[in-house]
Formats: sequence, structure tokens, C-alpha cells
Amino acid sequence: MNKKSSKFRQLMAVRGMGAALTAFVGLIIIYVAFGLIKPQVFSGRNILNLLRSMSKYLLIGVGQSYLLITGNIDLSIGSVVAMSAMTSATLMCAGIPVPVAILVALACCLLVGLINGILVGKFQLPPFIATMGTMFVARGVAYMVNNNRNTNAISSGIGKEAADSFQNFFYYGSTFGVYNTFWIALIIFIVFFFLLSKTRTGRHIYAIGSNSDAAKLSGVSVVSTVTKAYLVSAFCAFVVGLILCAQAGMGNMEAGNVYEMYGVAAGVIGGVSPLGGTGLLLGTFAGAAVWQTLENGLSMIGAPVGIQRIVIGIIVVAAVLLDIIFRRGIGTRKAPAKKEK
Repeated sequence: MNKKSSKFRQLMAVRGMGAALTAFVGLIIIYVAFGLIKPQVFSGRNILNLLRSMSKYLLIGVGQSYLLITGNIDLSIGSVVAMSAMTSATLMCAGIPVPVAILVALACCLLVGLINGILVGKFQLPPFIATMGTMFVARGVAYMVNNNRNTNAISSGIGKEAADSFQNFFYYGSTFGVYNTFWIALIIFIVFFFLLSKTRTGRHIYAIGSNSDAAKLSGVSVVSTVTKAYLVSAFCAFVVGLILCAQAGMGNMEAGNVYEMYGVAAGVIGGVSPLGGTGLLLGTFAGAAVWQTLENGLSMIGAPVGIQRIVIGIIVVAAVLLDIIFRRGIGTRKAPAKKEK
């Protein structure tokens, strides 16, 4: 019992673990509650669709969580999603092979991430302002790449067989009975989870979020680390753009609209602090699942879209409020008085 208790204490001592486990418990409660109201929620088909739908929120949440932990934010994520979808779709409609179209879209998205990192890390622009600027630029590119029009079906350029392969790989196909979209998101999640929790860069990300000045004095390259975090965000947005392109079979200029807020919600619900320095990607996974389960459950019981947004908005505000209260509680906690000899 002592060994088990010791291991549990060590687990709970990990920064953000308590909040992550709380989010998982909340997920179970929410899912069971909706299932009791509407038994179809428990159906295998609904579970598979839920996993596929939450994958987009998970990827966006991973990218945004990297930045929230550093104490920054990325408002350009949704626009980068649109740029990814429109750039790749436009090229495919022009007959450009799928791998080339994907690589060009990737280069464009990473360029935005690099610019964000330099503006925030090197020139120390407020992340809200810097990424709001690139948000408009990326969305403008999404509009201009096909002359202010959504693209035609990608099959019109690369042919039905190639288009079907692309769509099946990113959205409609499945492996071991689970949609590929979820496997793609899960693999990316595992990779970035490892990088954040087991590498020097991950430790530097937490250090910057906890105290940027102290991290710099300790030899941490703030510019390099912040830029890497923005590149992670851009890469995740790029993949989501491909998923949306595969889902629709075309490029949509409005793809990814408000996704930057979805990313913040997934992270914050899972215990990633918007104040920086605290949070686990496990919590982001739970937060994305909570978000999608709420959307799925409220939709299945016939709740209006407005009610869905209100409920999720309240949960996000409550999560941030609890984080602030918890931090203040720690900061104001008095040390026990020393006994006089």
C-alpha cells in the first residue's frame, strides 16, 4: 500500500496532472450522462464519428497548448488551416500531384509559424498583436490563392482515383476499424507529447512560461524555443487544413474559422494554464474529448447550436477562473511559523 501511495503521490506531483485527471473524470461523467438521456450516444458508430470529429480539436489544441505553456497564444491558427486547405486544393485542382501540393502547403504554413516566432520571440511583439496580423495575412492568402473563390472538386484536377486516395487517407478511410483521421491525430499527439515531456526543448518551454527572464538567465534561448512552439502550432494547423480539404473534397476559404478559440478551449479545459508554465498534453487530449462530447451530446438531444456555444463558453471561463484561484491560493499560502527553541 505504501509503494502504491508513493507512486500515486509522485504522479499527482507532476505539473498539471491533477487538472488533466479532473478533465478525464469530467469527460466520463458527461459522456455517461448524455448516454443515459440518449442511448444512441453509446453506439459504436457514434463513438467512431466522435473520435474522428475530436481529432481536429485535438490537433489544434496541441499546437495552442504548446504556446499557452510558454505564456503566448496563436490567433493565426484558424487562418493557417484555411491557407493549408485552399493552397493544397488549388494546386490539386491544377493537376499538381498530391505529394507536391501537400509539401507546398506545408512550406507556406511553416513560414507563418516562423514569422510568428520571430515577431514574438525576437522582436518581443505582444503575441496577440503579432498573430492577429498574421491571421489576416494567412486568411488573405487563402482568399487570393484561387481568386477569391472556393476551389472546384480536387478530382477535377488530379483525377478521381488520386482524389479518393487523398480523401480516404485523411478522412474517410479507416484502419483497424477506426477512421484514419483519429490515427493521424493520435500519432502527432504522441510525438509532440514526447517532445514536450521528455526533451530539453520541452523543459525550456515550461521554463519560459514559468519565468521568461529567469529562463533567459539560465541559458535558455527564448527566441529559438518560442519559434519552435509556433512552428508546432503551424504544423498542426496545416494537418487540420488537409483533413478539412479531404472531408469536403475541395478547398473552402472559410475553413478553420474560429479554430484558434477551439484550440484554446481544448487546452484550458484540460488544465493548460493561459498564464503559462503549467499544463499537460494529456489534459489537452481530455479537453478536446470533452469539447467534442459536449457538441455531440447536445446535438443528439436536440439542443440549439446557441446553447452548445453557451455551455462550452461557461466551461472555458470556469476552467480559467479555477486556474487563477488555484494559483493565487498557492501564492498567498503562508509558510508555517518556525517553532522557537
